[in-house]
Order: sequence, then C-alpha cells, then structure tokens
Amino acid sequence: MFEHKKKPLATPREFMKRTLKFFGFSISIITFSLFLGMFGYHRLAGISWTDAFYNASMILTGMGPALDIDQLPVDCQTGVKLFAGFYALYSGVVFLAATGLLLSPVIHRFFHKLHLDVD
Repeated sequence: MFEHKKKPLATPREFMKRTLKFFGFSISIITFSLFLGMFGYHRLAGISWTDAFYNASMILTGMGPALDIDQLPVDCQTGVKLFAGFYALYSGVVFLAATGLLLSPVIHRFFHKLHLDVD
C-alpha cells in the first residue's frame, strides 16, 4: 500500500490522495459505529433517537456515558446493560483504530523521509 523505503517519496498529489482515502476509511468506520450505538440504545433501551445519538457519540469519542442527559432506568434489562458495556469496549478499540488509520499516511511519510539517502 505504501512505497518501500528504497523507493522515492510519493509526490504531494499521491500523498494527498492516500491521506483522503484513509480519512474516508476512518470516517466510514466511525459512522458505522455511531449508527450501531444509536440503533442499540434506541432499540434496546427505548430512548429517543436524539438521546441515542448523544449517548453513542459520547461513548464513541471516549467522553463516557451521558448520564446527566439520559440515565438508563435502574430496572433496565440485562441485555441493555450488556450492550452498553460491550459498546463502550468496542468504541474504545474503534476510536484507536480510526485514529491509527487517519495518521498512518503521515507517520509513514515522516519515517520514509528519515530513510531517504541524501546525495
């Protein structure tokens, strides 16, 4: 996917295309994950779409559950609690993976420049 360290550095145009492609991958993963969380909160917990969006986005970005806006009922079902826990774990991994995808072209270019032979 990336050029080998012995190959010349990618042109700025190629680098921009690669960066935009990885940005698109990251946005796709985050969007899918956000809708997954929204659907789960709306369907399982029975909260509105707006509150489901707020809860899912807060957890996905690592800010934590939005307990001040919409607390899950004390007597909510075990399935809702399990979903919330697994979604929080999943969100942490997705956030790190999306960040890694987004930064990988930039980091590769930086390390590639370090390995170039200067004549």
